[in-house]
Amino acid sequence: MPIRITTATARVLQALLADMGAEFYGRELMKTTGLQSGSLYPILLRLEKEGVITSQQEEIDTRAAGRPARRYYRMTGDGVVAARQALAEVHELTRTSGTGLLPGLTPQGGAA
Repeated sequence: MPIRITTATARVLQALLADMGAEFYGRELMKTTGLQSGSLYPILLRLEKEGVITSQQEEIDTRAAGRPARRYYRMTGDGVVAARQALAEVHELTRTSGTGLLPGLTPQGGAA
């Protein structure tokens, strides 16, 4: 499952790989990646369609919680493998080209 990678997609994948067992919601990913909703949500939708991540709507009483229900995103097993490979390829490309497009990028996710 090849992933179409952009700088923004790499940021999202890094955030999700930082804690593969965790579920993340949009605002949390926006803070982690520095992306705005207009950039983040299309990436999440594409990654979900590609089978890299799954999502699940939180089931809460929105009135009692005082907030809307959240959609939580998590990496799939195949998505972890594909994301690590895609990030490794980008890391190698930027390392050998000297462009430094993604400072701090690691193939495992998280910060360098």
